[in-house]
Amino acid sequence: MKFLMAAVMVFAAAGAPAAPTFTGTITDSMCEKADHSGMKMGPTDAECARACNEEHDAAFVLYDGKKAYALSDQKTPAAFAGRTVTVTGTLDAKTNTIRVESIVASRSSNP
Repeated sequence: MKFLMAAVMVFAAAGAPAAPTFTGTITDSMCEKADHSGMKMGPTDAECARACNEEHDAAFVLYDGKKAYALSDQKTPAAFAGRTVTVTGTLDAKTNTIRVESIVASRSSNP
């Protein structure tokens, strides 16, 4: 009986759809297109995004090259500011917000 229950749980987990992923650059809502040349809040894009977040209450966003998405998690993105990442989560199309499950640096991302 235990084997049957374990097998059912494994198959149920395997059949569960994976959460969508989104790849782009972590930036801030004041510089949504990841172009920080106008703000000059720091010498690098990462420093500018963090400064805009800390000093101007700008939210961290994910910019995919075409569109910026709000992120439900505002703590984790700080470590990835200015970097290319993959965000796993679900998109609320009404609010354009990704409900973040995880954020990881993309392989092509600069440290």
